[in-house]
Amino acid sequence: MPIAFWCVLLAGVLPLVTVAIAKASAPGFDNHDPRGWLDKQTGRARRADLAHRNHFEAFPFFAAAVLAASYLDAPQARIDELSAVFIVTRILYTVCYLADRATLRTLCWTIGYLSVVGIFLLPVFVH
Repeated sequence: MPIAFWCVLLAGVLPLVTVAIAKASAPGFDNHDPRGWLDKQTGRARRADLAHRNHFEAFPFFAAAVLAASYLDAPQARIDELSAVFIVTRILYTVCYLADRATLRTLCWTIGYLSVVGIFLLPVFVH
């Protein structure tokens, strides 16, 4: 299986990791109203929840790009490389979010986003 497809799996797991961090970062997690409880959190727990939500927002664009580029026979090595860039920047994005490093977080988000755009454009420019 191509590396890019493994990266899609990892991108699908990242929201679970960050919500687990959010739940573990503050006492008294309420499983009867998890979203309400998370909305009331501050500090690291709140930032982990926001990273969790952003991972869900980024996932469809990334997965669609990988599938489209693969379907259109873009060079697999380039798809794999850009997918790895996406995953690395999403992990760094999470670390920056948890550490409250907003400017670095935005830089990581931008690089990740551009890597997905690059995956989408591979079939157009590399054939």
